[in-house]
Amino acid sequence: MINPLRPLTTGLILASLLLFGNTAKANVGISPMVIETELNRGQAQGTITIRNTGENDFRARVYTSPFTYDPETGIQFLESSANDLTPYLQFSPRELQVPGSNERRIRFIARIPPSAPDGEYRAMIFTENLEATFQETEQSQGDVTIGTTIIPRIGVAVYVRKGNISHQLSTPEARFNPETQTLQLLVENTGLASVIAQGNWTLRKDGQTLYTGLGIPTTIIANGSRYLTVNYNTPENPLTLTPGNYELSGHLGSGVNYNSSRTPFRVTFTIP
Repeated sequence: MINPLRPLTTGLILASLLLFGNTAKANVGISPMVIETELNRGQAQGTITIRNTGENDFRARVYTSPFTYDPETGIQFLESSANDLTPYLQFSPRELQVPGSNERRIRFIARIPPSAPDGEYRAMIFTENLEATFQETEQSQGDVTIGTTIIPRIGVAVYVRKGNISHQLSTPEARFNPETQTLQLLVENTGLASVIAQGNWTLRKDGQTLYTGLGIPTTIIANGSRYLTVNYNTPENPLTLTPGNYELSGHLGSGVNYNSSRTPFRVTFTIP
């Protein structure tokens, strides 16, 4: 099954990016952001659509990279990984040109041999602009100008599952930063499959409910962990957490409409 386009807030990678050419701007988007599929007779396939809504042509090369997530720093690109899909991945074209107000498709197929271990195999499929770059500059105290050239790229996270695998979530703790008033729930996934989960929060202090709401859908990588931020301070419900004992409870929803599978949780934390 290939998931539909997910919102930018999944935390995976930019789904669209404003690319700067020599004389004009080109708006380039990609969909879907996330592809989750299972092997069927040893192979899986899918299609990625690149849309150019600008007036100028968009030229790009297409390449892949294995990746994972770090709970503190987020997505990380790797040289190699036991979960690397790239050795089994074929795609075309490897270079493409998308005229203005047009679109092109990248087709891929993954063939994983029966001898490979059951589990999840994943990779990012990137399109990198061959022409557009832009530069950021900083002025140091010594009046030395430092420039950084940035080559924009956009990508799709592809997950291919081999065997009967699933996610397994747990929530060992919550943490609070009093300086930034940031509340986060640590979520661990000890299963063999990654999952996009959405937090359904209830925050209480001394038996009083201070906040209820939904979190941002976020990928919890297989055999990994992630901190999910609880945005309890909203314009509709301004809230500052004061010293005391708190309880954060609710469930992590996943699957169809983030509601077909639920992982309940209840954790406590103290603000000194």
